Amino acid sequence: MEENVLKQNILITGFRRRRIRIWFISLMSMILLISLRCFFPEVKLFSLGISSLTPVITLMIFFLALFCEYIDSSLGMGYGTTLTPLLLLFGFAPLQIVPCVLLSELLTGFAATVLHHRDGNVNIFKDKTARTTAILLCLLSVVGAVVAVYFAIHISKVVLTTSISIIILACGILTLSTAGRQFKYRKSHIITLGAVAAFNKSMSGGGYGPLVTAGQVVSGLPPKKAIALTSLAEAFTCLIGLTFYLALGKSIFWPLAIPLTVGALFSVPVSTLTVKHLPENILKKSVGVVTCLLGLFSLAKLFLL
Repeated sequence: MEENVLKQNILITGFRRRRIRIWFISLMSMILLISLRCFFPEVKLFSLGISSLTPVITLMIFFLALFCEYIDSSLGMGYGTTLTPLLLLFGFAPLQIVPCVLLSELLTGFAATVLHHRDGNVNIFKDKTARTTAILLCLLSVVGAVVAVYFAIHISKVVLTTSISIIILACGILTLSTAGRQFKYRKSHIITLGAVAAFNKSMSGGGYGPLVTAGQVVSGLPPKKAIALTSLAEAFTCLIGLTFYLALGKSIFWPLAIPLTVGALFSVPVSTLTVKHLPENILKKSVGVVTCLLGLFSLAKLFLL
């Protein structure tokens, strides 16, 4: 029996090492492909559908998406919340950013869910509590996303940008204030947080993970399950929100969407492994501090510059 367990552990370790090697080679290849645009801008193969952005900006967006999604899939928070104000500072309009962030998190959320399950962080099929929580969060996504898309389309750019900044700041404060606290698990907490978070996500592109992940953890769910379930619920929320954006005649700004999505997807294979190894509390506090600073800076840029 012990020999079989040892063999299984060796196989798992070998698989994870191969995953890291393949990930690293693929990452270097993608960076090289983007960089070749600097030397061969006229070659369409190297444009990757993002010719309207310079190679430097493309690489910056790629790495920002990779880093932010790495934090998000490792902690269940930080992608849209951290990335949205940075993209605002790059000069992109809110209604360019939000659909692109929703698309990238839609794909990475489902990918992260599969790998979280494969790596043993959650088992939705056998864990009744996890399954119930996932269903509640997904159902709440519909109402919250539909209402949020309507408001995002019909309010001014200044109001929307201000709302995004305030949501980011509030989520940072929430992340910090709930670090280390533990409460009894209650479905009512999940319902409330799920509805509010879905609204925030579809309206601003961010603010979902901090509310839902922190809410699950302080409501009694183990952190690994909470992170994995957030990836699944967030992907479903993004699907609903993006569908309504497109139904209302809005389009996806592909020069931004492509580097965001590719960069975010590259983070998933290593981030689900990180859930097992890195000190979660330290990273969670770091995300909270950075999120608060970005929210304040985004507000300062809006009103002072």
